[in-house]
Amino acid sequence: MNELIEKYNIPVPRYTSYPTVPNWKTESFDKKSYLERLKIGFSAANQEGISVYIHLPYCESLCTYCGCNTRITINHAVEEPYVNAVLKEWSLLSSHFTETPKIREIHLGGGTPTFFSADNLIRLVEGITSRSIVSEDASFSFEAHPANTTHEHLKRLRKAGFDRLSLGIQDFDPKVQKAINRIQTTEDIDRVVSQARELGYRSINFDLVYGLPFQTIDGVKDAVNKVLEMKPDRIAFYSYAHVPWIKPGQRAYSEKDLPDAQLKLELFTTGRDMLLKGGYKTIGFDHFSLPEDSLYKSYASGNMHRNFMGFSDLRTPYQIGLGVSSISDIGTAFSQNAKAVEPYIEKVKNGEIPIVKGHLHSEEDSFLRKHILNLTCKHRTSWQGAGVKESRYMRNTLAGLRIFEGEGLLELGNESIQITDKGRLFVRQICSVIDRDYDFATQGKYSKGV
Repeated sequence: MNELIEKYNIPVPRYTSYPTVPNWKTESFDKKSYLERLKIGFSAANQEGISVYIHLPYCESLCTYCGCNTRITINHAVEEPYVNAVLKEWSLLSSHFTETPKIREIHLGGGTPTFFSADNLIRLVEGITSRSIVSEDASFSFEAHPANTTHEHLKRLRKAGFDRLSLGIQDFDPKVQKAINRIQTTEDIDRVVSQARELGYRSINFDLVYGLPFQTIDGVKDAVNKVLEMKPDRIAFYSYAHVPWIKPGQRAYSEKDLPDAQLKLELFTTGRDMLLKGGYKTIGFDHFSLPEDSLYKSYASGNMHRNFMGFSDLRTPYQIGLGVSSISDIGTAFSQNAKAVEPYIEKVKNGEIPIVKGHLHSEEDSFLRKHILNLTCKHRTSWQGAGVKESRYMRNTLAGLRIFEGEGLLELGNESIQITDKGRLFVRQICSVIDRDYDFATQGKYSKGV
C-alpha cells in the first residue's frame, strides 16, 4: 500500500465542487443569469430545505499554516457592522427567492466564529431564522477555537438549535503549535468537549493536520492517543498544503522545517492506522467517524454528500453562502462573494448582492459533477441509461482508469465504476481521470493527494 501511496501522491483537487474553483468559466459568468437560475430552481430546492453557510473571517491572531480567508484584528468593534452586513445580504438575496426559505442546515465557518460574542452570533442566526421556516430535521453547526470558546457560546448556540461543532486542533505538540501560532491546551479542548456534551451537542468533530512543521511520529502518536481518550464523533485528518506564494503567513517557517515526503507519508499512515484500530471508520479519503455517528450512517446508506464544507450527512439542493468570500451552490451554478471585508460591506451597503465571480454549469459540467460526487461519497457510479453524450464521455475515461483496476483500486463494468476498499484512499486521483479540466499542466493549482 505504501508504494501505491507514494506513486499517487500527486497534486489533485479535493473535489469539494465540480468544476473546481480554479476551473470556473468566470469570463462567461453573468450575475443576472445566475440570479435567474437561482429563482427558477428555488421552489423545488426549498421542498427539501436549503443550507446556509456564513463566513465569519475575523481572528485575533494569524495561524500561519491556515489557508482560509481571514482578517486579523483584536478590535471587536468590527463584529456589529459585519453582522449587519450579512443580515442585509440575506435580505437582498431573499428578494430573489420565490417563497419563504426552509432552512435545513446552518454552518458558521471562518476565520474564527467564536471571535464573535455569543450575543452577536445569536443576533446573526436569529436574524436569518426569523425570516425563514426551520426544518424539523434541521442541523446547525459551527467551527470553534478551543482557546476562546466559552460556556456562554456553547449554551446560547445550543439553545438556538446548534447541535454540532468542529474544533480546530491541528496538533497537540507545543513546538508545532508555536510554529503555526495555534496555541490551545489539552485542558482547553477537554473543557469545550465536556461542556458541549453536557449541553446536548450530538456530534463533535476534531480537525487534525499532518505534514506541519516539526511534526514527528511520536508527536502524532501522542495526538491520536489524546483524541482517542476524548472520543470525538468525527475526525478530519487533513494533509497540510504548503503554498506560501498564496498564503504568505506560511513563510513563518521554511520548507526544511516541514516533514519530508517519506515522513509525511508515515505521519499519515500512523495516524490512520491508530484511528482505525481505535474504532473509527473511514469516510471518504481524509475523514473518520464513529459507526454510531450520523455521518457514517449516511455514508453506509448511500446518502452522504460532499460540498464546499466537506462531507455532510445532509444533502440540500441549494447551499447559500453569506459573508465575505462565501461560495453558493445552487445546483446549476456557483457564485462567490467579494474576498475582502471592505468591498464586501460596501457593496451590501449600496444594496448590491456582493457576488464577484461564478460559474454557470453546462450539460457536461452537470453529469461530470454527478459522477464525481458519486465516487467521492458512494465510491461507485453508473451511467446505465444515460444520454449519448454522457455515455460516450464516460466510456472514453475507461482506458485511463484501467491502470487503477490493475492495481486493485477499482472494478470497471461496461457502464459503471466501483471503487474497492483498497482504492478509497485514492478517490481524488481516480476522479482526476474523469475531470475534463485536469491535466499535468494544472497540477500546480492543487495540493498533493496525501
